[in-house]
Amino acid sequence: MKKLVLIFIILSSNLMMSQVNHGVVQDEFSMPIENAFITNLSSKTHAHSDELGKFTIERTKVNDTLQINALGFKKTTFVITDETLNVILKSSVYELDQVVVQPKLSAMNAVSKIDLMTNPVNSSQEILRKVPGLFIGQHAGGGKAEQLFLRGFDIDHGTDVAINVDGMPINMVSHAHGQGYADLHFLIPETINKIEYGKGTYNASQGDFATAGYVSFQTKENVDRNSVGAEVGQFNTLRTVGLFNLLEPNVNEKLFLATEYILTDGPFEAPQDFKRVNLFGKYTKRYTNNSKFSISASRFESKWNASGQIPQRLVDNGTISRFGAVDATEGGFTSRNNLIATFIKPITETSFIKATSFYTNYEFELYSNFTFFLNNPIDGDQIRQKESRSVYGMNLEYNLKGTNSKFQIGAGFRTDATNDSELSSTKNRYTTLEKIKLGDVDQNNAFAYANTEFSFGKWVINPALRLDYFKFNYNDKLTEPFQSLAADKFKISPKLNVFYSVNNNFQLFAKSGLGFHSNDTRVVVSQMGKEILPTAFGNDIGTIFKPIPSLIINATLWQLYLEQEFVYVGDAGIVEPSGKPNVWELNLAHDIN
Repeated sequence: MKKLVLIFIILSSNLMMSQVNHGVVQDEFSMPIENAFITNLSSKTHAHSDELGKFTIERTKVNDTLQINALGFKKTTFVITDETLNVILKSSVYELDQVVVQPKLSAMNAVSKIDLMTNPVNSSQEILRKVPGLFIGQHAGGGKAEQLFLRGFDIDHGTDVAINVDGMPINMVSHAHGQGYADLHFLIPETINKIEYGKGTYNASQGDFATAGYVSFQTKENVDRNSVGAEVGQFNTLRTVGLFNLLEPNVNEKLFLATEYILTDGPFEAPQDFKRVNLFGKYTKRYTNNSKFSISASRFESKWNASGQIPQRLVDNGTISRFGAVDATEGGFTSRNNLIATFIKPITETSFIKATSFYTNYEFELYSNFTFFLNNPIDGDQIRQKESRSVYGMNLEYNLKGTNSKFQIGAGFRTDATNDSELSSTKNRYTTLEKIKLGDVDQNNAFAYANTEFSFGKWVINPALRLDYFKFNYNDKLTEPFQSLAADKFKISPKLNVFYSVNNNFQLFAKSGLGFHSNDTRVVVSQMGKEILPTAFGNDIGTIFKPIPSLIINATLWQLYLEQEFVYVGDAGIVEPSGKPNVWELNLAHDIN
């Protein structure tokens, strides 16, 4: 009997030593805090909170001391008095000192959060510059999506960087102007709550176009206060923005509206007559079981004139001025209506599901003239690129978190239905000289992915896998008889990431993975489904180091290889081969308070 009692005491002691505690981290308004870093100073174990504010920490018991860090909140240390861990953090200024370098938390994303809060911008496209190493270039009157550059790649308007807002993809497949065209001008900067980004091909939840990297935006649930603002500048420039809480913000229910209006003529002799209107509204409801439902709707409309690119020699010989034009009728019109719904429901203390659905109605009409009178000396070389499309889809995700592991599986689909995708030769916008391309494009993408994460002391191993299926259809309206072409393709993309944390201020990592971007449907059907999803193979090795509280250093040696592909040139309506880039580069970045 004594032996049984002794065995029971030993087993009970071991159970207490390996006790697992669950908790939640919230702010003063009972809102969950994501990515809070929880450390048990007694057992040296740690955890971080999910998007519901929940966390699970092992080897934690009554009388242990916990320390909690979260970006934008004061560091908190307290002794556990009972098994229920409900933590309230008080707001603070954003500082690098709050950043903890851990493999489960991207320290560099945290730096972008600080940058967003302390250095706001007045253009959603400019916010992309918050991603280190991502450059943008505006051209053609301000109405087009900006030119993007990341990791040594000219990404055009989005071919090799996947962009999404609240889970809704922004890149347009088989776009009239260019594959992956990503216009963020519908996003009002003051409504952005968080930016998450990743470079390379290493995140299984990111699929098409996520070769050089991805950028995800998350909008706010409410605004801090009602406000109206106006900015006035030269050349008849005006920007107004309004932010209004339509319900008094509380824990359970929020509703706000944001508006933006921009106009300018620019410095050009032919006025740009640029106008942009944005409307955005979002409703959020939280339930007693910690579930959350949100729905947002937005309307974006923009029109502009552009003086276009001009030859230097015409400026030098005095034919036109620096702000003159050869063809002042360039420009265009674009609009976008969005509807996004998200539902998050906890299943257990350590698991939850997240479902996102979206719908977009999109219009685009662009007039350009790159060669002036080279091909048509009489009427000029102006072209029109035009389309009307609907995009809809959904993503369902299940997340499970253990003491030393994390499991995520997801599945979903995206459908693009484009009517009358057109390339035409025009004169002064209103006269159509010739229809070069005209057809309907339907592209469907079904996908599934799995992310796993295993912790072994200071090591974290993250194997992942993504599966994609594409179906392409093109109805050519310029052929006689009517012609409908189709093709389909599977893609498998494995990934492996390894992290080693020396301590909370020093992390080493190695990443490897396959990614891809889809080709324009007109290329796919012309190639009869061959070489249509070029593989991108990426590798990263590097470190994130925080030598002092106010300084973070990130050094990375990376390589990215892209298979040769055939691309559709939207400005000419032709298919041509591209090269096989194999880029090696050393990146060194630092952020200082």
